[in-house]
Amino acid sequence: MRHVHPPQAGFSPHTISPSGEFRADDERLTRLIGRIYDAALLPALWPETLAEIAAFVGGQAAGMFSKDSVSKDSIPYHHFGVDPKQVQIYSQTHSRLDPFSNLRLFDVGQVVSIPELVPYDEFRRGRFFLEWMEPQGWVDAANCVLEKSVLRCSFLTIIRSKEQGPVDDEMRERMALVVPHVRRAVPIGREMDVEQIRTAALTNVLDGLSAGMFLIAGDGTVMHANSAGQGMLVAEDCDMNAQVQQALTAAVQAGLGVDNLTLPVTAGNGDRYLIHVLPLSSGARRDAPVAHPTCAAVFVQKAVLDGLAPQVMARAFDLTPTELRVLLAIIEVGGIPQAASMLGVADSTVKTHVGRLFEKTGTCRQADLVKLAAGYCTPLLN
Repeated sequence: MRHVHPPQAGFSPHTISPSGEFRADDERLTRLIGRIYDAALLPALWPETLAEIAAFVGGQAAGMFSKDSVSKDSIPYHHFGVDPKQVQIYSQTHSRLDPFSNLRLFDVGQVVSIPELVPYDEFRRGRFFLEWMEPQGWVDAANCVLEKSVLRCSFLTIIRSKEQGPVDDEMRERMALVVPHVRRAVPIGREMDVEQIRTAALTNVLDGLSAGMFLIAGDGTVMHANSAGQGMLVAEDCDMNAQVQQALTAAVQAGLGVDNLTLPVTAGNGDRYLIHVLPLSSGARRDAPVAHPTCAAVFVQKAVLDGLAPQVMARAFDLTPTELRVLLAIIEVGGIPQAASMLGVADSTVKTHVGRLFEKTGTCRQADLVKLAAGYCTPLLN
């Protein structure tokens, strides 16, 4: 793989005024700072952003790493200008040989070159320089701790080539302008990652529900629907679609200001549904400084015994396979004669098994058996 050099276009090597003070309002710096915070929100931008940082401060390659304080193992997060194979070699072997473990002894945000970590003559005789840095034409690096704890230290490193020479004062000054923004961007990116993981986990849970779930605005607009809810909204039965839409609006309007609400609705094809409204206007949302358009979570569930877990019920009450079949038949068709006909047995046989079901479940009516079975329905899609 070819070695990529950072783009130099647009960056002048002389951006320090004669007085030594950097022109902080320089458009190039402003653009770079914006890129850093863009990368915090979109991590895929970090390699390109590191390229711009390297070009701005005067380096040939750059990386963001985390190093274990005990094992010396490192995790490369983002890098630029380093052959991916060399990144792998570094992580597997040379991360235990480099002097960067000593960075944890320095203050967060302090710019540190290799001679400050280890005597430079000793460094040049070591395996890390001879086997990893020198073959790539590198002689020094400006490093800075971004975060550190007892166990780990994360840092930014900008590597210098032979042509660029050792880290100098100008590079330190430029690093000092950039590093504070990188330090702020790192925790922002971490929080974004955590939030995305939480959102993805919640979405997976909601999409696994058999009931349709809708987040509804005050005017009845559907802000979000889970998989089952989307299926209801795009159903071929237009009457059902219209009925559900109307019921959602009515449910929200009726549900505002109450703890919860349940409404029945019948679709155009005769299917019956229950709509449960959960207002979202209390707790932290009520005290939030910015109002959110979503005012209610609405769950739409078909009024059938759907999602019954028969094997779980059989284990719970020690039912035989025959007793379980009789129970399922009673649930499906409703009466002893109908169940007997469905199973192809005599009424007396079904009565005998129903008596045993009453004994084992502690019930005394067929309606109680159905009610008990309803409690063993899973809310998840099968």
